[in-house]
Amino acid sequence: MNRKSNRSWTKAAALVVVGTTLFTGCAGKNDPISQADKADVAKGVAAPSLEQTKAIAEEGFIYGLPLVMNYAVMNEFAVDPKSSQFKAPFNQLHNEHRVATPADTAVITPNSDTPYSILWADLRAEPLVITVPAVPKQRYYSIQLIDGNTYNYGYIGSRATASAPGSYLVVGPDWKGTAPPGIDKVFTSSTPFALTLIRTQLFNPADMPNVEKVQAGYKIRGLSAFLHQPAPPAAPKIDFLPATTAGIKANFFEYLSAAMQYVPASADDKAIRARLASIGVGPGRNFEFKDLSLEHKAAVLLGMKAGDEKVDRFLSSGMKNINGWNVGAFFGDQAFYQSNWLMRSGAAKGGLYGNDAAEAMYPFTRTDGSGQTLDTSKHNYTLTFPAGKLPPVNAFWSVTMYDGKSQLLISNPLNRYLINSPMLSAMKKNADGSLTLHIQKDSPGKAKESNWLPAPDNTVYLVMRLYWPKTTPPSILPAGEGSWQPPALVVSK
Repeated sequence: MNRKSNRSWTKAAALVVVGTTLFTGCAGKNDPISQADKADVAKGVAAPSLEQTKAIAEEGFIYGLPLVMNYAVMNEFAVDPKSSQFKAPFNQLHNEHRVATPADTAVITPNSDTPYSILWADLRAEPLVITVPAVPKQRYYSIQLIDGNTYNYGYIGSRATASAPGSYLVVGPDWKGTAPPGIDKVFTSSTPFALTLIRTQLFNPADMPNVEKVQAGYKIRGLSAFLHQPAPPAAPKIDFLPATTAGIKANFFEYLSAAMQYVPASADDKAIRARLASIGVGPGRNFEFKDLSLEHKAAVLLGMKAGDEKVDRFLSSGMKNINGWNVGAFFGDQAFYQSNWLMRSGAAKGGLYGNDAAEAMYPFTRTDGSGQTLDTSKHNYTLTFPAGKLPPVNAFWSVTMYDGKSQLLISNPLNRYLINSPMLSAMKKNADGSLTLHIQKDSPGKAKESNWLPAPDNTVYLVMRLYWPKTTPPSILPAGEGSWQPPALVVSK
């Protein structure tokens, strides 16, 4: 990832040039991993064969893609102040007083429904306390807690904790304390660095001052400040490996090793980490692709290409196809994934930092109802919701347009990147009560422009979002089996 975008590597992962110095750990002399490597050499431990190397590279790419993507976003958002995507240093909340636009490129398929408040937490020195205000019941908000494994380890907000004020403790993996009085709930991150995403519903552009008032009520404090006690010593400063698109292309496994340094091993990933270590990938290691033999270079490249193809197949066939839309639930906590690295990688590539199904569902499509690729350089499309069959939600729904190749928002004359339910009052319904969206690159005419979702002169990636989906019929839940189904896109006549 460079300072402008991660699209060139997330969308073309099969073409990356990866690097790793197989079989030779290059950590510091006091690093336990490097000592283990030396012990293996002394024992004459056999290096993996070319076939084994390819298999490990394939599995390692699938396991590591979400970790590397998350590490790169952390660099852009919280580490590199020169990044165009920089938000704030660790443990400082950054409130966005706008929704996402095409200028937001650090995360693919960005949500343009809600202004974000963003926090990268460093939990090494002490836990953090998140305090929320009373939020009006009619205004949806959600605080999503995401760790370095890209697990959603907890929620605060309209669905999870209602609209009452409260204070919540966020702790790192090594914390052994007990929650003090005044704390409503404790959330434990599996990693010392963790992302908090706060979504606050915006009803219309004129509503932004009201959103800002809610955002001003979100408070982040260290536990010591919450208790009015002296702060503990600061955690040591870290010189993070800078994350750049060129660097990731040149040496993917070096970045995986860097990311793994801040993702403690668990029972779930012990086996895959051991296999990665056998080819020299792991925390504290440095790698140079040029040092590999041609045969091993080829084995690693072929393994990564195979891994990326598996991720793409999961995204295209690992969910239920309903009228051309892919419907499934593939975001969750550690227990949800159960070491299914392919699902986790597919989730990250399909839309990094997605919500649990109970919080939001994300039907997405690249095809029309007949299975043909959506290409608005060649066709105009319509999406019609029959009368009484709008997406069933407790909060709100949206349909967002992305460029089919980059999965980023597109510039357009209306600066309109989505159509959502708060816009319904300004839209025109058909005589039978149905609602038709016009999905095309050119205006359908002034009379239909209120229902126009501008599209690129290119292929299309569409994502429907159902925030806080209803659980009683009609419902999209259970994912792929619910009684409500998204309608097909059809080519306009």
